[in-house]
Amino acid sequence: MDVLYFAWVRERVGHPKDRIETNPATVMELVEDLRAREPRYEAAFSDLAALRVAIDQELADFDAPLNGAREVAFFPPMTGG
Repeated sequence: MDVLYFAWVRERVGHPKDRIETNPATVMELVEDLRAREPRYEAAFSDLAALRVAIDQELADFDAPLNGAREVAFFPPMTGG
């Protein structure tokens, strides 16, 4: 699955996208796998209250299942203007 990072999440991770070959069951399991990679991922995912997630371009919660997901995106909350 592709994991996409936007805004300051991308800045902390250092690139816009990862290709994940593991099969985490939920978004939270994916986050834990990413945090374990290296300190920059730990920094990017240190405050989940400051993040939103989308699975295949649909907003989701961190406890959402990932079965069959092709894309997961992490981004900060957006404000309109």
